[in-house]
Amino acid sequence: MWQDLGAALCLMLVLEGMIPFLYPGKWRQMVQRLAEVDDRTMRTIGLISMVTGALLLYVVKH
Repeated sequence: MWQDLGAALCLMLVLEGMIPFLYPGKWRQMVQRLAEVDDRTMRTIGLISMVTGALLLYVVKH
């Protein structure tokens, strides 16, 4: 289990690092826009992301 968790975290870092590496200017603009988003919207986006990730993981594992 810990090996799978470690692999998932490493893959997450690779995927999250691709956009700033490939498109640093666009990444900076997106981060600036995200800084202007209110907390409620940010929490909603985070919740949707977590639920979607959990559902996709369930589908992949079963």
